[in-house]
Amino acid sequence: MILAKIEGVTRTKKLHSPPKRRPAGAGEAGIIAAFKEGSVIFSQGDAADALYKIQKGKIKLTVVSNAGKEAVIAVLGAGDFFGEGCLAGQPLRMSTATAMTDCLITRLKRAVVVEMLQTDAAFSKLLLSYMLTRTIRIEEDLIDQLFNSSEKRLARALLLLANFGKEGKPEIVIPKISQETLATMIGTTRSRVSFFMNKFRRLGFIEYNGTLEVHSSLLNVVLHD
Repeated sequence: MILAKIEGVTRTKKLHSPPKRRPAGAGEAGIIAAFKEGSVIFSQGDAADALYKIQKGKIKLTVVSNAGKEAVIAVLGAGDFFGEGCLAGQPLRMSTATAMTDCLITRLKRAVVVEMLQTDAAFSKLLLSYMLTRTIRIEEDLIDQLFNSSEKRLARALLLLANFGKEGKPEIVIPKISQETLATMIGTTRSRVSFFMNKFRRLGFIEYNGTLEVHSSLLNVVLHD
C-alpha cells in the first residue's frame, strides 16, 4: 500500500515555459503554462497546494512504492482535472504528474478553488460532475483489474487512451507510449504486452509502427466473452 506521507522522494527537475495569465475571457482564477513532453508538473511528495486542469495534451500519473516499484495509475487528457487531493486536505502529492505530450495546463491555487466552489455555481457543477465521472471510472478500472484477462485489460486501456466512449470524435492516433508504461497500467509484464500488441496488429485492430493507431474493431476483444 502506498503511504499518504512518502519520505525521501527523488525530485525530478521541472521543465516548462514561464507561466502566464489565462487568456481574456477565461477568467483570472488560474495561471496557464505550457509544458514540454516529458516535463514534470509535480512530483510525489511535493506540497499539495493546487488543482490543475488540462487544456491541451495528455499527462500520466505515476506512483512509486517504498520498495521503488513504479505504477501508472491514470492517463488524462484535455478537459480533465488532476491534483484534486489538495481539496480533501491531502498535504503531500501521492503521485507524480508528467506530460506525455506538449501540454497547456491551468493551475488553480487551493484557496481560489475553495472560493470558486462557494461562489461559482457553474464551476461547482463542472467539478462535481467530473469527480463523479472519475469515481465511476476508478470503479470500472478496479473491476477490470479483478475480473478481466490481461488481453482484455490492454484492449480497454488502448481504447480509453484513444478516447473511445467519450464525447466527441475518438483520437485514433495515440501519443507515444512505451510497452513498459502499458504493462504498469494494466498490471502485467512487458513481454505479455508485446505479445498482445503483435496479436492486435496481425488482426488489424491496431497499426503500430512508431505511432500507435487504434481502430474501433479493437472493441471486439473487450466485448468478446
